[in-house]
Amino acid sequence: MKAIRRLTVRPVLPDPLRPLSDLARNLRWSWHPETRDLFQSVDPACWASSGRDPVRLLGTVPPARLAELAEDRPFLSRLTAVADDLDHYMTGDRWYQGQSGRLPAAVAYFSPEFGITAALPQYSGGLGILAGDHLKAASDLGVPLVGVGLLYRHGYFRQSLSRDGWQQEHYPVLDPHELPLALLKETDGTPAHVALALPGGRELRARIWLAQVGRVPLLLLDSDVEENDLGERGVTDRLYGGGSEHRLLQEMLLGIGGVRAVRTYCRLTGHAAPEVFHTNEGHAGFLGLERIAELCDQGLEFGSALEAVRAGTVFTTHTPVPAGIDRFDRELVARHFGPDAELPRIDVERVLRLGMETYPGGEPNLFNMAVMGLRLAQRANGVSLLHGGVSRGMFAGLWPGFDAEEVPITSVTNGVHAPTWVAPEVFRLGARQIGDRRAEDALTVGGSDRWDSVADIPDQDIWELRRTLREQLVEEVRERLRASWRQRGAGTAELGWIDDVLDPDVLTIGFARRVPSYKRLTLMLRDRDRLMDLLLHPERPIQIVVAGKAHPADDGGKRLVQELVRFADDPRVRHRIVFLPDYGMAMAQKLYPGCDIWLNNPLRPLEACGTSGMKAALNGCLNLSVLDGWWDEWFQPDFGWAIPTADGPGTDPDRRDAIEAAALYDLLEQRVTPRFYERAASGLPDRWIEMVRKTLSLLGPKVLAGRMVREYVERLYAPAAEAHRAMDPDSARALAEWKTRVRSAWPGVSVDHVETSAGSALAELGSTLGLRVRVKLGELAPEDVEVQAVSGRVDSEDRITDASKAPLKPVGGPDLEGRWVYEGPLALDRTGPFGYTVRVLPAHRLLASGAEAGLVAVPSDDLAQAAGLLMR
Repeated sequence: MKAIRRLTVRPVLPDPLRPLSDLARNLRWSWHPETRDLFQSVDPACWASSGRDPVRLLGTVPPARLAELAEDRPFLSRLTAVADDLDHYMTGDRWYQGQSGRLPAAVAYFSPEFGITAALPQYSGGLGILAGDHLKAASDLGVPLVGVGLLYRHGYFRQSLSRDGWQQEHYPVLDPHELPLALLKETDGTPAHVALALPGGRELRARIWLAQVGRVPLLLLDSDVEENDLGERGVTDRLYGGGSEHRLLQEMLLGIGGVRAVRTYCRLTGHAAPEVFHTNEGHAGFLGLERIAELCDQGLEFGSALEAVRAGTVFTTHTPVPAGIDRFDRELVARHFGPDAELPRIDVERVLRLGMETYPGGEPNLFNMAVMGLRLAQRANGVSLLHGGVSRGMFAGLWPGFDAEEVPITSVTNGVHAPTWVAPEVFRLGARQIGDRRAEDALTVGGSDRWDSVADIPDQDIWELRRTLREQLVEEVRERLRASWRQRGAGTAELGWIDDVLDPDVLTIGFARRVPSYKRLTLMLRDRDRLMDLLLHPERPIQIVVAGKAHPADDGGKRLVQELVRFADDPRVRHRIVFLPDYGMAMAQKLYPGCDIWLNNPLRPLEACGTSGMKAALNGCLNLSVLDGWWDEWFQPDFGWAIPTADGPGTDPDRRDAIEAAALYDLLEQRVTPRFYERAASGLPDRWIEMVRKTLSLLGPKVLAGRMVREYVERLYAPAAEAHRAMDPDSARALAEWKTRVRSAWPGVSVDHVETSAGSALAELGSTLGLRVRVKLGELAPEDVEVQAVSGRVDSEDRITDASKAPLKPVGGPDLEGRWVYEGPLALDRTGPFGYTVRVLPAHRLLASGAEAGLVAVPSDDLAQAAGLLMR
């Protein structure tokens, strides 16, 4: 019989066990082994059946067992020790508290998804896992972060396979009361709410759930409340689900509602108000509009409020392709703002101008969330060195007149939260060398360039560790594969072959990620005969574990999954290659450590970062990857292999896949498998072990989320907080007025004349030329601009590369026609073809970069030809 109503019955813990509740409600347990071990000892069987979720565990442990534990002195001593450790972790000073300078009092971090633990399934892939790792690392470092997201009632989908290998989606309903969450409540005990105005006088209300991620509170907004109509209740139903209006409402709730939730949380708890707001991808971009509206209510006009908001905003872009950005029809956005909807005090046209693609190549009728994010943030970054360059090129239209390398988008390469992703066996091996505390600090705070202590670990210990992890993966794969085949309709009698799937002594390759076409799930199938030879080689076989989800609306991705599954179903190879459905955090934590090789073969440069390979590396797994994302930045032959790319502009996509697949097979046949299977006199693969050692010692410190968050603090959060403090109302008004004046007067700015002291087109290295430039400033004054000499080597088309910039100084006053003369030296500091130009930029103490205003004046082509210097 089906129940007509569902409720959650919470256990009543005996008084001595009350600390268990606090431990279960703080998600630090998800990366703290001692806490997990404590919960496992409560009831090992219930721990396994609960999916290793402490909240579910405490709801299923028999009362008799709880009563027994309440009298168990050794257990109570462990409980006290773990509870005291959490208290010290929550209240003691950490890295952030030891830094000098005025760091932000708090930072609000907005993301559409957060991957904290499998017990809180609010993520779909890399963006969410990165956001979860960001929160955990901020907690470990003591960074006063407040996370903001949405609580999806169905999370992302659960994946299974049909008998013929087609992806099936399932959307289990999540009950927040059964999750490690607590409702944020007002002082009178009623649930705290935020509300958004909708067209037609309707309203969208949302509760605020609190997940405690170590020291970091994570606020999750939930629209499934009785006060909403059915349509509004479904706004937070699924992650990345629904049509355009559904997604727009989700993003309005995340951005606008999220700021209101932060204000409510700070009011109720006394938490410091954020000085910096960090937008993780464009989905939360509307947060800037809400903050502008707040300042307008305090008396600032829109332009001044915009400058004040930009000063304290950081925007991170994760996509390397325009198709990955949310874009909405102009009229849809317009309908949801203005007098009859949200933010009625702000003119709708001003809202629209922030997101419209008003640049060459843009679509003027589309509202672009990433464009709005960039226009509302004074500081922006990509997520790897290569991706930063790709992003500067992709968004260069927002800064016309500037070379792509000068577009003000920097990069902070992603990292991964080592305590979450490092297998306990790997941690114990490191702790045996340097002690538990030093090992924990190395994985969380980081700071060293290399982990030299890895050199002291005996080869035998490393090889035994790798085999142990591989053996654990084999057991996990067989268990999951058996469950998958039962879901596909197979009977127990058909599944005896699964007992022989994979071999703990065979080179194991992992490939797991989302399945958009650019990640090329099926590149390995390009030459099936050659792949079969590799899988079935009599002396040097390989085995491959594959996992991944296609978006529910992406039939092309589902076809790729089916193609891979059908190959893996072939009785000839099914013991050597498997596809595991329902890829998620729980699976990943077994998969990364258990593989010897992590394969990544995207279309370069479409992988923004690719953090899965980082997680594998932290466990001694070697990377075999296209030079994309982080691998392009840190690859060395000492600890992996680079798959050559055929990414020339004229290469046919099909031919490109053929070339790169052939390169992958060559690497596996000629370099990877021989190194794994060759044995030294000791009987060990000493050259392979040395690569594992180099991976751990040289890559390990680089790929940490602790390193990443420290970079955000030092390079982005601290400058943003400083700019925020400098942007008081008077300064904001002055900057807005100055920008308006400069933009209005800029058509009157020009470079009128350029001359140099050079007598010929040849000069000696180290010599200095004199530059004399005459510029028209129109209605502007010298203090409004900077006149620069830009010099460097030139390519075959006379474009300056690796440019140096030097300011020129005004000489005297303006002439009768209002022209100013600027002079300065030009150092010839490089040999070879050399060139220079001059330009005029707006200059103000509150600008973050010369390109920020998007204005530049350069010599006309005629003037450049007449006066330009080109030394060959």
